Amino acid sequence: MERFQGGIDGMINTVMSSIPKIIVGVIILGIGLLVIKLILKLIQRRFVKSNVDESLRVFIFRIAKFALYTLLLITVASTVGIPTTSFIAIFSAASLAVGLALQGSLSNFAGGILILFFRPFRVGDYISNNSNTSGTVERIDILYTTLRTSDGISVFSPNGTLANSVISNYSSITRRRLEFVLDISYDSNIKTAENIIRKALNDYDQVLKTPAPDVFVNKLGDSGIQIKVYAWTNPEVYWNTVYNIQEKVKTALDQANINIPFPQTEMRIITDTPKE
Repeated sequence: MERFQGGIDGMINTVMSSIPKIIVGVIILGIGLLVIKLILKLIQRRFVKSNVDESLRVFIFRIAKFALYTLLLITVASTVGIPTTSFIAIFSAASLAVGLALQGSLSNFAGGILILFFRPFRVGDYISNNSNTSGTVERIDILYTTLRTSDGISVFSPNGTLANSVISNYSSITRRRLEFVLDISYDSNIKTAENIIRKALNDYDQVLKTPAPDVFVNKLGDSGIQIKVYAWTNPEVYWNTVYNIQEKVKTALDQANINIPFPQTEMRIITDTPKE
């Protein structure tokens, strides 16, 4: 009975001696939460005034939030009397286990950091890579980049793949060249056809006057003379210009009675002449 009573007294003494630490820990927790909230607001205000990319803002904000709350948790635990070395050991072991299990995701994570900091492209840019994936960048997350293709499909491309591939950014330039080929018949006047094509290009508002469009004979084909056309336009109207200008060129050639030949195959049938 005396031993039981002594155990209870020991527990009471331990609790009573820990109350001041717990009170201090609660105070630190409350003040820490207020300070973290204030710091995060200051970071957000700073981002609003700066020219930092939106995706990079989100990433930095999340990292800062995680770091601040982790620091507060360790501080409170240390104040209350909980050994922090055990927390650090558990966290390190968990990090190692997660890292081994998610090697591919860590590669995407590292790729996301590189993309966010070096910014080879931004939201709204039209890009393509060497895996024949192309589209408009809709969102850059830490693991994946979302692209919207020309036919409206959402493509989620791993950042690790993007960071290690050759990326073509068509929106980072002030102008983009379009090109197409067409055939005219051999009985057409080449210079007349070229002048008609140049006029159709110059009359279209979205075709830039400088550099001037280029129209020339590319090769002599089996069914006609192949004409190649180069013209420059703004990147944001590139595809509309490609589609519309070909229609206008075809209409102008039709009005001038210049035919665009279709492939023809000549067949000769040889028959034996019957003997008399």
